[in-house]
Amino acid sequence: MKVGIIGAGNMGGAIARGLASGNNVNASDITVCCPVQRELDALKDDCAELNVSVDNEAAVIGKDITIVVVKPWLLDAVIKPLLPKIDYSRQVLVTVVAGATTSHLVELAKDYCENPAVVCVMPNTAASVHESMTFICSRNTTAAQVASVKSLFDELGNTMVIEERLMGAGMALASCGIAYALRYIRAAVEGGVEMGIYPDDAKHIVMQTLKGAVALLEKNNSHPEVEIDKVTTPGGVTIKGLNAMEAHGFTTSVIEGLKASMK
Repeated sequence: MKVGIIGAGNMGGAIARGLASGNNVNASDITVCCPVQRELDALKDDCAELNVSVDNEAAVIGKDITIVVVKPWLLDAVIKPLLPKIDYSRQVLVTVVAGATTSHLVELAKDYCENPAVVCVMPNTAASVHESMTFICSRNTTAAQVASVKSLFDELGNTMVIEERLMGAGMALASCGIAYALRYIRAAVEGGVEMGIYPDDAKHIVMQTLKGAVALLEKNNSHPEVEIDKVTTPGGVTIKGLNAMEAHGFTTSVIEGLKASMK
């Protein structure tokens, strides 16, 4: 499979690095295009086998899947010159663009193909370490085409094919959500430092604690509140801490932040 990626920023670079270090696609079969040479150079420094170019057409011509990873306001300007170059009989156009819709992609390509195969994907930056939570929706695709795209992003972590109406919620929970999780880690580390723990030790403690929390949920297939109940003894310090967090709006802040991410 030959893959083209347009965009080598944080997300495009994460996808390229993740795919190049996986087993599904040879790094030499991946072409990354970007107008910023230093970003391409950084990719080549990490993986010399990657093909890079400042010409976006190199990510389309001869490729099976082209993944466009750009800022939302750049999407149309980047895609329109490439539409005549796509072989719609076999190629799949994939976007990793916040707010992009399959209907908009179809509308853009209508002069070249009545029913182009288009896919919208939303991973997060943990793709570079093969731990992304990625959402996929599509239009005019065969089951084989969706499976092909899914297999690519399976290399980068966990994937979920969902209805398009849920893409905004998925982005809030996972793509924006990784920043929210990291913000919690930062806050907990700062709390640890205030209590007298060295910063690096506090970070290690918080990271391992989160790993343990996830492992418990995965092993027991339980609701978070079930695991919380196991450590909240009557009159104990955990329930006091939880109540203090709630008094300062912990749950409400998380929910409101997620909802704001969908606007």
